[in-house]
Amino acid sequence: MNSQINFINDLLWGSILIYLLIGIGIYFTYRLDFIQFRHFKHMFAVMKNSRKSDSAGISSFQALCTSLAARVGTGNMAGVAVALTLGGPGAIFWMWLIAMLGMATAFAESTLAQLYKTRDDDGNYRGGPAYYMEHGLGMRWMGVMFSIFLIIAFGLVFNAVQANSITQATEVAFGWQPQYVGLGLVVLTGMIIFGGMRAIARTAEILVPTMALCYLGLALFIMLSNIEQLPHILMLIFRSAFGLEEAASGALGYTIAQGMINGLKRGLFSNEAGMGSAPNAAASATPYPPHPASQGYVQMLGVFMDTIVICSATVAIILMSGEYVPYSSITGIALTQKAVSSQVGDWGGIFIAIAIFFFSFTSLIANYSYAETNLIFLERNHKVGLNVFRMVVLCMVMFGALADLPTVWAMADISMGMMAMINLAAIVLLSGTVVKLAQDYNKQLSLGKVPTFNRQDYPELLGQLEDGVWDQSCSSSKSTIR
Repeated sequence: MNSQINFINDLLWGSILIYLLIGIGIYFTYRLDFIQFRHFKHMFAVMKNSRKSDSAGISSFQALCTSLAARVGTGNMAGVAVALTLGGPGAIFWMWLIAMLGMATAFAESTLAQLYKTRDDDGNYRGGPAYYMEHGLGMRWMGVMFSIFLIIAFGLVFNAVQANSITQATEVAFGWQPQYVGLGLVVLTGMIIFGGMRAIARTAEILVPTMALCYLGLALFIMLSNIEQLPHILMLIFRSAFGLEEAASGALGYTIAQGMINGLKRGLFSNEAGMGSAPNAAASATPYPPHPASQGYVQMLGVFMDTIVICSATVAIILMSGEYVPYSSITGIALTQKAVSSQVGDWGGIFIAIAIFFFSFTSLIANYSYAETNLIFLERNHKVGLNVFRMVVLCMVMFGALADLPTVWAMADISMGMMAMINLAAIVLLSGTVVKLAQDYNKQLSLGKVPTFNRQDYPELLGQLEDGVWDQSCSSSKSTIR
C-alpha cells in the first residue's frame, strides 16, 4: 500500500504537477500582464475597505483571514522545516518562485469563484471551483470530482494532519498527553463548526492577524539579532537552488531535483495557489469594490503573506539559528522549536507550541468550511448530511491527534495533487473570462471610478450567473481605490 501511494506521489509531484503549476502560473502571469507585479500596491489598497459586507456574505477581510487560516498552519512551520531537511536551502527558492507565479493563478481562481457564486438555502453566498465548473463550463461531473477530492483532503486528511501537529508541539513543549489534547481540540472545533461559516469567519478574523503579527515580531527580532548572516543565507538559498553548492559532487542533478520537488510541493501545500481551496472562502465574501476581480486581488495578497512573508520568517529563524542539518532526523515542527529556543531561550519552544496550536486550530475550522461548501454543492439540500459530516470531521481530528501520520501525509499530497489538476484545467478553460474581468476592472480604475460589475456588459454570461446575485445595482462613487 505504501509503495503504491509513494509511486502515485512521485508521478504527480515528480513530473506532472511541477510542469502544470509553473506553466499555468507563467500563463496567467503573461495573460494578466504581470498583474502581481504591476498592481502590487493595489492589493493593499483594496484592503482599506475590506470590512464592508451584507446579510448574504462575509467581509473581504474575513474572507482573507479565513483563507489565511487554512493556509497558515503546518505548512509554514513544519512544512518549511521538512522542505529544508529534504530539499536543502534551495527548496526555499522554489517556494518563493511558485508563490510569485501562484499569485496570478490565485487571482484567476478567486475572481471566477466570485463571479459564479450562488446563494445557499439560508441565503448565504457559496461558491468555488465546483461551482464555476458547473455554471461556467457546464461540467457538473467535473465539479463533483473536485468536491469529492476536496472533502477528502480538507475535511478529513488535512484536519488529521493539523491535529497531529498540535499534539506533537504541545507534547514537546508541555509534556501534555495527546489523547487529552485531542479531546480538547474536538470540543473547541465542534463549538465553532456547528456555528456555521460566520462563526468560522469571526474566529479567523480575530486569531489569524494576532498570531501572525506575534510570530513575525519574533522572527524580526531573531533576524535583527543575526543581521550579519542575512547576505550569506540569501546566497546559500540561491546557490543551492541551482546546485552551485554541490557542483563538485556527483549528485548535482539529484540535489536540484530534490530541492525543486520539495520546494514546490511544500509551497503549494502552504499557499494553496491553484489548488482550488481559497476560492471557496473568496466566493463567500461581499466584495468591495463590487466586482469579482476585487477578490482576486485580496487572495493574491493572501498568497504573498503566506509564503513570501510568513514562510520566509520560518526560513530565517531556522537558518540563522545554526540548528539546520541536512537530512537530519530532527525536522518538522521539532526543528522550528529547537531553532527558536536556541535564539531566545526555552520559552521559544513554548511560543512555537502556542503559535502552531492557534495556526493549526484556525486551519482546522477553515478547512472544514471549504469542505462544507463542497458538501452543499454535492447534496443540493445541505440540511441532510451536514451534522453527520461535522461529527465525522471531529472523529478525524481525534484520529490525527493520536495516529502516526507518514501515510496520511502521503495521502494528503495525492488528494491535493488531484484537486490541483482538476482546478487548473478548469481555470485555463475559463481564462478568457478572467482576462476580460481583469481588463474591465482596470479600465474603470484608470478612469477614476470604483470598479463595478455590470452583468449586462457580459451577454455571454447571462445564462450562467445565478439570478439575484449580481443583479443588485451598485452605485459608483466618484472616488477610487488605488
